[in-house]
Order: sequence, then C-alpha cells, then structure tokens
Amino acid sequence: MGDLEIRPAAAEDVPAIVAMLADDPLGARRESPDDLAPYLAAHARLAADPNQHLVVAVREGRVVGTLQLTVIPGLSRMGSTRSVIEGVRVHADERGSGLGTQLIEWAVEESRRQDCQLVQLTSDATRTDAHRFYERLGFVASHVGFKLPL
Repeated sequence: MGDLEIRPAAAEDVPAIVAMLADDPLGARRESPDDLAPYLAAHARLAADPNQHLVVAVREGRVVGTLQLTVIPGLSRMGSTRSVIEGVRVHADERGSGLGTQLIEWAVEESRRQDCQLVQLTSDATRTDAHRFYERLGFVASHVGFKLPL
C-alpha cells in the first residue's frame, strides 16, 4: 500500500477532506462539497489554534484519511487535560486497510505527547461498525452524549 504520512492539513487538502466527510449517508445530508468557502474559513480558524490538530493521511501524494484532534485543558479529574477525536474519515478505497487504526493510534500518541490523561470521542448512534472498531481499539462506550443544534 506504500508509505503513509500523517501531517497537518493544508488549505489545499480541504477539498479532499470535504469529499471524505460527504462520502457516507450521514455526511451526504450535512456536507456541501460544492461550496468550500465555509470549510476554508474553518480550516483557517483551526490552523490558528494550537489546541486543534486537523491532520490528513497521505499515501503516494493522495489524501486518503483525516481526523481532528482537540486538546482541552480542564479542572475536572484533578486538572486533567483531555483530547477529543472528531471527523475520522478514511477514503473508500482504503477502508479495511488498517488506515483507520493508524489514524487513531496517531491521535492517541499525540494525546500522550500533549500530556492528556484521557482521549474521548463520540460516534453517531447509527454507526455500529464504527462502534465495534473503536471498542476493538480499547475505547469504552461509557457515556451517553447529547446535542443541541443552534
């Protein structure tokens, strides 16, 4: 499969990231690859924030995966820092190749490097395959999540 590089996402990577975000039944309803302006503005905000790590996995010059890692200092858990993994996507051609595992392992190691004591993530309740994947990597479904659209 060739060498894999995980690196910070550049503005030029945004179209490939958005295409992966839109390439599933949930993403197809909430993403709009036709208008990249809001995504490019979001990328600029992420790139300016040292606690945000939007990365891409690149193989043979092609973006094949992505995730966002957010580092959150806090008071709870005796002043612990935690990280949140969001927006994990693997290109359709790479699914089942182990790339998802490599991305999550990168995020966990980066969380350790950032002195986080906890890594957390949410996954849509309908994504049962993703739930099995995260459990296989040692994540525990320990909480119930809530959202309020604004």
